[in-house]
Amino acid sequence: MTDPSSSSLSLTRQYEHSVPAFWPLALMAEMGQEGLEIFKRNLDFAKEIKKEEFELKPVWATPNDILLDLNTLRLRDFSTPAARREQGVIPTLIDAPYAGHTSTVADYAPGQSLVETLQTGGIRRVLCLDWKSATKAMKDFNTDIYLAEINVAVDDLGGAVNLIGLCQGGWMAAMYAARYPDKVTTLVTAGAPLDADAGDGFIKKIAQDQPMSFFEELVTMGGGLMRGKFMLAGWKGMHPEEHYFKKYLELYDQIEDPAYLKKNEEFERWYENPLDLPGRWYLQVIQQLFKDNRFYKGEFVALGQTIGLHDIICPTFLMAGKGDDITPYPQVFEAEKKLSTPKDKIVKKLVPGGHIGLFMGSRTLKESWPGVIAWIKQECPSA
Repeated sequence: MTDPSSSSLSLTRQYEHSVPAFWPLALMAEMGQEGLEIFKRNLDFAKEIKKEEFELKPVWATPNDILLDLNTLRLRDFSTPAARREQGVIPTLIDAPYAGHTSTVADYAPGQSLVETLQTGGIRRVLCLDWKSATKAMKDFNTDIYLAEINVAVDDLGGAVNLIGLCQGGWMAAMYAARYPDKVTTLVTAGAPLDADAGDGFIKKIAQDQPMSFFEELVTMGGGLMRGKFMLAGWKGMHPEEHYFKKYLELYDQIEDPAYLKKNEEFERWYENPLDLPGRWYLQVIQQLFKDNRFYKGEFVALGQTIGLHDIICPTFLMAGKGDDITPYPQVFEAEKKLSTPKDKIVKKLVPGGHIGLFMGSRTLKESWPGVIAWIKQECPSA
């Protein structure tokens, strides 16, 4: 018989292992305190993985009210009651990315919120377009429907806005400014692919290298929708070592650190909850924007009119990230060549960091966005 005082990691079996329900108890008994700690750590790790991948849902960091609930979007107002009552204020409207993740990236977490940064900087009326995940009934929606519903939101806000477009929301905001030039007082685009032929980014490579049949097959597989989980797999595939290996090693290593878990959960509740996109809208964007580059060339038809960047006349701020591998900075800055905005009313700003950091990176929000805010208030004192 094995001496019970022998090493806690002894492999000699002392307890009955034939009943599966008692395997964990037998293992802990044989491995002693060290085994108990390892077993508990493994359980905590498994529980956290389950929580992050199946239970967490996106949340807005800042209190807000839904002013409109349309087919494609909810219009969220973060303004104080006093700001809403103030006469003559031109609202600032954030057009969040509609590219597979929720709009909460614009109000990600305290200290990492563009909404919070705008308000702290003195922008009195801050709102955001909260894009909805597409349903089967929305599979044939196209860009016209999305632009039309943005127009409803703008009209309900008084018919004029300062418009901030993030990533894919950037070209949509630019399209709106081109289609309705009298309704956009200032335009800010951050990480927006306005010239799809410029640079050498991931999206450009995929869109131009793959035939349309590839994207059409994805939509068919999604039952007429571009499923968010397909796109999420694509994003993760850009850095597989981080998303499929390093991520879990770090989580296991930090499983007892509440601060790490909180920060990790904030990201996962946004990242692991992708949106579905209408198949028709998605294929139109791939073909006409990213393959044909029609908006940059002035050949895109929106709500019955042919439009392009040349139709934009308002003061425009173009922001790009030095390390952005989704929308490299030439895709943003080449827009300057096409805009009809006076040259002295165009600002280009290259900031440190990558793509997502443009909108929710604490450093960029603290160091770069105050300059954008000052510019908005200079060009639109009623902001």
